[in-house]
Amino acid sequence: MADREALSYEQARDELTSVVKRLEAGGLSLEQSLDLWERGERLAAICSEWLEGARARLTAAMAAHEAAEAPGGREPGKDNGAGNSNSDTPF
Repeated sequence: MADREALSYEQARDELTSVVKRLEAGGLSLEQSLDLWERGERLAAICSEWLEGARARLTAAMAAHEAAEAPGGREPGKDNGAGNSNSDTPF
């Protein structure tokens, strides 16, 4: 979706909130309401795409962390030697 690159998650969420408020306030023509509804659907899809992307990144980071923590496991491309002893860092 082209809008995803143009809008951050926060921008899409804030605009969606505004669209919902305008629809709930009423007083719009049918055409205006339909246009707003369609915009809201596009904004909701953008938010969903951002959230799915974030979920995928977290899943990948957690899997990499678990692989590095496994006995004999080494995170690909990382030196898991004595130089990194901060066990409080989740990733």
